[in-house]
Amino acid sequence: MIEGLKRLEYRGYDSAGVAIANGKTLKIVRSVGRVSELEKEIAGRGLFDAAGNGLTAALGHTRWATHGRPSTANAHPHSDPSGRVAVVHNGIIENYAELKAEMSARGNRFASETDTEVIAHLVARYLSEEERGGTGAPDALVKAVERTIARLDGSYAIGVIAAGYPGVIVAARKASPLVVAATAEAGLLASDAAPIVPYTKEVVYLEDGQVAVLSAGAYRIRRGGREIAPSVTTVEWDAESAGRGGYPHYMLKEICEQPMTLHRLVSELVTDPGAAGAVDDPTDDGTAPVLDLEGSGLTPEVARGVSRVVLVAQGTAFHAAMIGRNLIERVAHVPAMPELGSDFRYRDPLVDESVLVIAVSQSGETADTLGAVRVAKEAGCPVLGIVNVAGSTVARECDGVIYIRSGPEIGVASTKAFTGMVAALYAASIQMGLLRGILPLAEARRRVNDLLSIGQRVDAVLAESQAVRRVALKYKDAKNFLFLGRGTGWPLAMEGALKLKEVSYIHAEGYNAGEMKHGPIALIDENMPVLVIALKGRRYEKIIGNIQEVKARGGRVIAIASDDDTRIESLVDDVLRIRDDSGVMNSILCAVPLQLMAYYIAIALGRDVDNPRNLAKSVTVE
Repeated sequence: MIEGLKRLEYRGYDSAGVAIANGKTLKIVRSVGRVSELEKEIAGRGLFDAAGNGLTAALGHTRWATHGRPSTANAHPHSDPSGRVAVVHNGIIENYAELKAEMSARGNRFASETDTEVIAHLVARYLSEEERGGTGAPDALVKAVERTIARLDGSYAIGVIAAGYPGVIVAARKASPLVVAATAEAGLLASDAAPIVPYTKEVVYLEDGQVAVLSAGAYRIRRGGREIAPSVTTVEWDAESAGRGGYPHYMLKEICEQPMTLHRLVSELVTDPGAAGAVDDPTDDGTAPVLDLEGSGLTPEVARGVSRVVLVAQGTAFHAAMIGRNLIERVAHVPAMPELGSDFRYRDPLVDESVLVIAVSQSGETADTLGAVRVAKEAGCPVLGIVNVAGSTVARECDGVIYIRSGPEIGVASTKAFTGMVAALYAASIQMGLLRGILPLAEARRRVNDLLSIGQRVDAVLAESQAVRRVALKYKDAKNFLFLGRGTGWPLAMEGALKLKEVSYIHAEGYNAGEMKHGPIALIDENMPVLVIALKGRRYEKIIGNIQEVKARGGRVIAIASDDDTRIESLVDDVLRIRDDSGVMNSILCAVPLQLMAYYIAIALGRDVDNPRNLAKSVTVE
């Protein structure tokens, strides 16, 4: 369980705790800080002997605070006043204040500031009622949990154990991810598959309203008080993939994995890599496919009937969606608009069955993106998911999905998932253009060649990582940073700023360079580094103008520039070069030095890049 908590620590790390059932009693140990601190607390406690005797069921939790500051009292697991029931919970109980008032009126005293504690109180109350009514074990605990979740508004993934119910864990889920599995010896429960994969790759992603009953070597799935057949998913990656693999940090490992993950994604999407280059084949009748997006939901009927595309996402995925807008409009000639899921879901958006909605999410569990998917489905929109995690809620609820195949991404600051999302959006754009008859096959094959070469090109950028490190160390003491770009450079500027502030805690902003004179230029002085995405192309002269305006005000400029640009060196303070082919895949190449810049600055400042303060990997609550 401790090893499993370490694998989940990227989801929350302000406190941790365990509850152990050894038959008639529960033992709970909690601590503030990382799981390593919890390990120290547990050592020497004599919770069970070396052979594990006395251990029949256990729950562990790492917390990302929503209700109540990080403290031992607010750490999970939580218990009822009698200490009979222990509960761990991810999510937010929206009606906890009313429930707490009700329980307080009954004489219950609360020991924490959390919303979670009311769950333990309710389970204990209903458990006593079930037992008095003659319900036997383990059904009494199962029914107590089912009665409890009927009272809860909001989101939850919960695990419950109780004294007197040896070898049983009851779990339930609504709008927060929960995974169950079993080996010959154990039933397993986790927030995602990472802690389970070392033991089995066969998992069940619980759906909203489902309850799981775990015992040694087995699980049962229930809905509405009745057992149902589980839907089993095979995890495609192994435990080694979720390790650091010799790298000092997950973030650096995942940056360096991008050539491999991009190659894997593209190889699965291209029907015949050899044919993709045969653009001058005189025997080609113009109908041979170059991409295989079966299962994506991008059918000819959908592609030809689309009036516009809406891309819903949050955070880094939103920046990928912004690039996706450019790709879809340029390649498929369909109007497209990126939307924050948190805004889309509450705005009464004007969408119907002619609007294709594309949901972009690494985890497939992002609460606001999932809410946007459900709004789109209710409006009759076809919905395509671009997701990393197979079996995730977004993947299940969309009409089709393109998996980005990045493998487990443990670092809180997303890197390889971002570039995978952009590549998948490019593939979707090409397919849409083909199906709509807008994109000639020869042009589609040229664009697929862009995709096929991207892994190798990213490798070349990574080979220059020490040049990025030298520049990063030069600017590590900056208090503020400005990132500028135009076209796809604008969302890249936003992504570069996000990465820097996430892991280094330096204030940074990303702007469309066309907006610089509309406010941000007031911030420019000799203490303001400005990183400009300045590749050659139709916007190049405008970007050069922006650079000259910054330099005229004493600003220091770092440029990401084309490798054959001989002009830029005399205009800026530092240059990071990429091998520019004037294609749309340059957006992926530019992302790499932005990621490395954030990483090297953060490391120089002594930051914990894998677990930055106040952040969690998957935002599964609003």
